[in-house]
Amino acid sequence: MTAIDELLAGARIPTGPRDGFDVGTALRRLATDAAAVAARPHPDTVRAAQAGLRLSVVCRWILNKPDAADHVDRLAQEPGTPVGEGHLDVEGALVFACLLHLTDHHESAQFWWQLAAGAGHRAAAYCLHLHHLALGETREARHWLHQVTDAELDPDAPDGTFLATLEAVATYVRRTGSSLASAPTGGLEMEIDRLATAKSGSCIIVQRPDQRLADRLHDFARR
Repeated sequence: MTAIDELLAGARIPTGPRDGFDVGTALRRLATDAAAVAARPHPDTVRAAQAGLRLSVVCRWILNKPDAADHVDRLAQEPGTPVGEGHLDVEGALVFACLLHLTDHHESAQFWWQLAAGAGHRAAAYCLHLHHLALGETREARHWLHQVTDAELDPDAPDGTFLATLEAVATYVRRTGSSLASAPTGGLEMEIDRLATAKSGSCIIVQRPDQRLADRLHDFARR
C-alpha cells in the first residue's frame, strides 16, 4: 500500500454505528427538544396574558371599592344628558368600564375608560394601558402608560397612591392566585346584557347605565 493509500484509508468516514452511541435515543432527544421549543410561548404572548390577568384583578378591585355603586348611581341619574367630560361622573365611568370589561363587553369598556382618561383619571389610563397590552397593541399601550406617568395631567391627583395599591394587589394575586375582590354576580351580568341588547341603531357601545343597574350594584356592594 502506498503512502497515499494509507492517508486515504485514515481519512475515510466510518459509516457503521459507533460504540456507545444509541441512534434511537439521540433521535428521541432531538424530537423532545424540538417539541419543547415549539411549545414555549413567545414572550409577547406571555406579556399579553399577564396584562390581561392584571387588568381583571384591577377591574375587580375597582368594582369592589366602597363608593363604586354611589358613583354609578350618579352616572345613571342624568340619562338624557349627552355623554362628555362636562356631564360625567368620572369615577362612575371608570367603575362602569371595569364592570363592562368583566362581563366581556370589551369595546364598550374601552369607550368608557377613554372618557374617564380624557378627563384626567390616571387609573382609567392605566386600565387602557393594560387593555391594549393584552391585545398586543404595544404602541397604544405605551401612549396610555405615558398618560399615567405624565405629571402634567394633574400632579396633585390622588391616583398615584391608588395605582401603587393596584400594582401591589395585582402582584399579590399573580403570586398567590387568589383575590379578596369579588367578581360580578350573575345579576350584574344580566343587567349589563340587558343594556347591551337595548343599544339603538348601529351603535355597538353599551350606553350610560340606568338606575336599575345602579340598584343592582348597590345590592352587590352590600353582600
